[in-house]
Amino acid sequence: MPALSSLSRRALLLAPVAAALLTASPAVFAAYPDKPITLVVPFAPGGSSDIIARSIAPLLSEKLGQPVVIENVAGAGGMLGTQRTVRATPDGHTVLLGSGSEILINKLIDPSISYDATRDLSPVAFVGTGPMVLLGKPGLDARTVPELLSLARAKPGSLSYGSAGNGTPMHVSGELLKMRANVQMTHVPYRGAAPALTDLLGGQIDLVVSTLSAAQTYIKAGRVKALAITGAEPSDLAPGIPAMGKQPGLEGFDLNVWFGLFVPAKTPADVTQKLQAVAQQVLADPALRKKLAEQGISASGESAESLRKFMATEVEKYRAVVKAANIKAE
Repeated sequence: MPALSSLSRRALLLAPVAAALLTASPAVFAAYPDKPITLVVPFAPGGSSDIIARSIAPLLSEKLGQPVVIENVAGAGGMLGTQRTVRATPDGHTVLLGSGSEILINKLIDPSISYDATRDLSPVAFVGTGPMVLLGKPGLDARTVPELLSLARAKPGSLSYGSAGNGTPMHVSGELLKMRANVQMTHVPYRGAAPALTDLLGGQIDLVVSTLSAAQTYIKAGRVKALAITGAEPSDLAPGIPAMGKQPGLEGFDLNVWFGLFVPAKTPADVTQKLQAVAQQVLADPALRKKLAEQGISASGESAESLRKFMATEVEKYRAVVKAANIKAE
């Protein structure tokens, strides 16, 4: 057998390295991130998703060394912003601040939507959770949940409640209340919590189920009636507001909101891992955690895998209500 030249021997030695480079993610060739990052918020400015995004964006930017630009893509219960992220180039430069509606509920109420978030998006990090709150307009003739239910039963169908959109956790919570209390109320979907709260303040609607974070300013100012949070127990994040699950006939009522960071499913693993590490550093910051708590959000910072397991449990809670209340896509 003829002897190999030194050049041939070197080629054989380098072949596995070359093959690895050819199959490696693009992040091997260029430092990530190498341009501004878009943080997609699938709801209108002023809502809880927007508040959280604007709280974490500066810290993410500082640690990633690139601007983090917030893009509000509101509509269809968060679906438009999610589609925007699913269709983005999977290079880690488009990140979604997602929540229950656009990640899980939309697919339950409309199987024909063009994406499956559990398949088309990859979790990055668990941002946090928070209670929702049932609010009454300033002139509502009820100060407590029992008084509200008495009013609803005396005038079936006369009361309206707003939410951040069809298929959002706020909508699901309102429908669960109707079922559990056996009352009739008209759902009015909005393009986010902020416009719903605006109409509540103006008396155009009677009630709103909102995230606590979006409603805090109005609650503290006494401009709306905070009837109950939608959890099973009172929350330190909402002192003085009773829990829905403690009301007569509503025992065990427990639906909260949650938030996570997501990227398109084909984003390279090393990019996703870097984003996770940075997000966890940001969410461990004491000043940020305090700021989010003041807005009604308990920061998490758990891993992508923890978020994935949480969603597997959460989707079954949503599925039960969607089926029982026969919630359909608009």
